[in-house]
Amino acid sequence: MVRMPDHPRARTQGYVFEHILVMEAKLGRMLFADESVHNRNGIRDDNSPEDLELWVRPQPSGIRAADAVTWAKEIMARYKGFS
Repeated sequence: MVRMPDHPRARTQGYVFEHILVMEAKLGRMLFADESVHNRNGIRDDNSPEDLELWVRPQPSGIRAADAVTWAKEIMARYKGFS
């Protein structure tokens, strides 16, 4: 963990998980509230950019079909060109 008390994802004592900071550097932006970072190889202390993958939470349960389509379009626009 890295001490960054002013970071939006800082925990109680002001620390942020390193994998979050590595992903933000890779993306060139802060993570959105619905995004999380996971290790592909399952080794939690392997924070190399190649091992990290960005996850986004699915739309809320019980969503209207029209709202789901709107949400899907927003997600597609957000990650256009992302690989």
